[in-house]
Amino acid sequence: MLVVGAGPAGAAAAYWLAEQGHSVLVVEKKTFPREKTCGDGLTPRAVKQLTDMGLGAPLEDFHRYDGLRSIAHGITLELEWPSHPDFPSHGYVVRRRDLDQMVADRAVKAGATLWQASEALEPVVESGFVVGAAIHRKESGTTEIVRAKYVVVADGANSRFGRALGTQRDRSYPMGMAIRGYFTSPFHDDPWIESHLDLRDREGNHMPGYGWIFPVGDGTVNVGAGLLDTFTGFKAVNTSRLMDAFVATAPARWGISPETSCGPPTGGKLPTGGSVLPKVGPTWIVAGDAAGSINPFNGEGIAYAYETGRMVADAVGEALTTGDGLALARYPDRLDEVYGLYFKVARIFVKLIGNPAVMRELTRVGMHSRTLMEWVLRIMANLLRPDEIGPAEAVYAAVELIVRALPDPSGSRISGSSTRRAVPIRA
Repeated sequence: MLVVGAGPAGAAAAYWLAEQGHSVLVVEKKTFPREKTCGDGLTPRAVKQLTDMGLGAPLEDFHRYDGLRSIAHGITLELEWPSHPDFPSHGYVVRRRDLDQMVADRAVKAGATLWQASEALEPVVESGFVVGAAIHRKESGTTEIVRAKYVVVADGANSRFGRALGTQRDRSYPMGMAIRGYFTSPFHDDPWIESHLDLRDREGNHMPGYGWIFPVGDGTVNVGAGLLDTFTGFKAVNTSRLMDAFVATAPARWGISPETSCGPPTGGKLPTGGSVLPKVGPTWIVAGDAAGSINPFNGEGIAYAYETGRMVADAVGEALTTGDGLALARYPDRLDEVYGLYFKVARIFVKLIGNPAVMRELTRVGMHSRTLMEWVLRIMANLLRPDEIGPAEAVYAAVELIVRALPDPSGSRISGSSTRRAVPIRA
């Protein structure tokens, strides 16, 4: 087995395959520890996956937080993570330079082989089938052909290796842009991650997007801003200016300023909602950001990378164990079963809030109701309980009700196009 990329999806796939007793080689073009543009926040979904990989105890060395502090329109709500039978009620903030090395090391301990500073240049194709890859070893300056029965593509959002196999992003799906930097702060160990839903520039004018401040617990906070291409005027927005505006207007208590910056911010693209297709070929399979497995509601990608990496390991493991190559072909059906309706609703919702007037109205109404915002948190973090009808059905019904209730800019009501019956929601 060859896994291209040792980030969250690749390392998770390697771990679970090695746990099953399969021979796994993971190639990572950079050398650990390495930086990665990310908000660094681990939600309960991510914590569960890490705990399942035996990393629950090491996680306790990092900053734990209890929930989300949401700020908009002069109102602040502190919302604890909801109780759930499958997920913990807490998260962690872990810099990706630490997190990715920890999971990669765990995969190696389980039996996987890791080649660092080794880049998969191109697939090796014979008789129409991918049978491995050409790997450039930076330390020796040599290029080696690595043959494998199956190849897992997990080289991130830009996925050069995936594109070489013909994968591409469906541009009708929403795509995000985000930028983040680190700042020293006296509140580096705050028990809440903070989200700002009502961004304004220095003159008080509304700006599209959102901002975040995540305490890292090491003397610094992760500060960032992002937006989706569904926002009106997306192409005209400069993310660096968006970041500068957020830094200038963030709550003073954090002490965020150019003087407390730890270095220039970095940014990246967020392909969301399972937007990259195809996800599988006869002998290759795609996971994580390379498959566009990012939650459109909140930009969360780490948990979905771990989850899809695990699903990939299940599919490949079945193919290796049974000799049934069609096991890979069933992987897209599994993704659709787990995420299909949820991501569909998220795509509809983020297109709706792409209208700044609708976004302002939604946040204004929501921030006056703790119950509603607690429900929104559970929806956006994909933490609905099984007894709440069923996560996908509940999300669909909840968003449908919100869509019907919102006024559009013309003054009329926006009505949902779904023919599904309204399902009562228990908040």
